[in-house]
Amino acid sequence: MMSLLGNLPWLLLSSETLAKVRTVVDVVLVLALTYAILRLVAERRTLWMVRGFIFLLLATSLSRAIELQFLSFVLHNLVIGSAVALAVILQSEIRIFLEQLGRGQFFGLMQPVAESSLTNDAVDLIVTAVKGLSQDRTGALILLETHTKLTPQDFTHAGIPLNARLSPELITSIFQVSSPLHDGAIWVRGSEVIAAKLILPLSDRTGPWQLGTRHRAALGITERISHCVCVVVSEETGSISLAFKGELQRPLTSSKLGELLRQYVQSPRTGTSQPSQRRHSLKFWKMVWPLR
Repeated sequence: MMSLLGNLPWLLLSSETLAKVRTVVDVVLVLALTYAILRLVAERRTLWMVRGFIFLLLATSLSRAIELQFLSFVLHNLVIGSAVALAVILQSEIRIFLEQLGRGQFFGLMQPVAESSLTNDAVDLIVTAVKGLSQDRTGALILLETHTKLTPQDFTHAGIPLNARLSPELITSIFQVSSPLHDGAIWVRGSEVIAAKLILPLSDRTGPWQLGTRHRAALGITERISHCVCVVVSEETGSISLAFKGELQRPLTSSKLGELLRQYVQSPRTGTSQPSQRRHSLKFWKMVWPLR
């Protein structure tokens, strides 16, 4: 009896109305899932590939609806092949997506990207410190928090809390070999050094060059966390590298480093557009359908 009463609102609807409701719910859920995935894709070239995959899905559904069997068969196999290819290309984004789902943070994927906590002044201080470390060939690993707050659970070891005001002198002193904090990374949020001696997860990837532990750690954390960047100074050569979304750019000059940092983590309020994540604030249909 209770089961019948619970289903009463649905019994009052006709089968045709129920079918329409299911269709609307189905479409809304698919659009929400697609939007969440698109927000994780930063590179414009990859975003075009995702749009192409969505177009294939729509074409497959349309061919089935109008019963074009051979075309539907061909498109279905294309969709399967494309899905496998995208799974390889977007493995970092998919890992982030699954981790957030596992933490119950799906609705966090639907929220607009927050402004970066890193300011222009902080970028200038970091570039000054990195320039000095590079000239002295002092190894360093600097993790910069941008649009998403990091937590100690994101690291292999959370390090030693500092909560100190950011300055080139502080960064330089931390990475001196005589300092007990020089091993590991420092964690910068805004104009503050949150902690030092962090142990970051290492990446299993290899590049055309032999990667040291600092570079593998920079790749590892940026593969796991989408909204952070990591600056590396090589102890052997003094070369400067920047890791972002699992990609390593090297070697860089200090001026190029400053340019890239502002490009990646610039706050929208300063008037300079952020090339990747700012595009995700566009309306959904502009994201799905190719822009000029």
